[in-house]
Amino acid sequence: MQVIFLGLPGAGKGTQAASITDEFHIPHIATGDIFRAAIKEKTMLGEEVKSYLDQGLLVPDELTIKIVRERLLQPDAAHGFLLDGFPRTIAQAEALDKMLEEERLPLTNVLYLEVSEEELHHRLTGRRVCSKCGASYHVTLNPPKVQDVCDRCGSPLIQREDDRPEAVRVRLRENLGRTGDLAKYYDDRGLLTRIKGENPIGDVYEDIRQALRRQAE
Repeated sequence: MQVIFLGLPGAGKGTQAASITDEFHIPHIATGDIFRAAIKEKTMLGEEVKSYLDQGLLVPDELTIKIVRERLLQPDAAHGFLLDGFPRTIAQAEALDKMLEEERLPLTNVLYLEVSEEELHHRLTGRRVCSKCGASYHVTLNPPKVQDVCDRCGSPLIQREDDRPEAVRVRLRENLGRTGDLAKYYDDRGLLTRIKGENPIGDVYEDIRQALRRQAE
């Protein structure tokens, strides 16, 4: 199965992706991870990506699709993948369509994890991360045993700059329109499945599981 995961920041894609990959044995492929791996491995494409990032520039669509193609053709994706973070625009979606058609990898489903802006704002602004090991918490949804102290290593918890209220509002505003456009694009093609992301985590995953199993039948 070839699946795309859509959702605004804080929708819970990372949590659900872990369950999907465990059950369906397909890799969770996030574009940020692809870029970091390519840069670390010092591939030719990775060096090109690094040159843009070092200048604070966005990686061009053409280069991004090359990196995505390279990743999707690796052995662990032979039986499918869960693509997260790409495409981000209609132009990228069209480029991905062309690439998947060339490689004979038709999309089977596009999962759209829907969560209200109010709930997303609550989730993101309440998030805290360990300053040392990176463990993630939430002040109300997943608090540490001791306030502002990491359960794992005892280091102080911090609020990332992009999780502060004003930054969150900007992030959500920037992503809302693009994600809505992509949802419509795939809905018009009969590929979109809307998942209510504000339900309990187990219920959300059960909805995802049913959607993926229907496509596999």
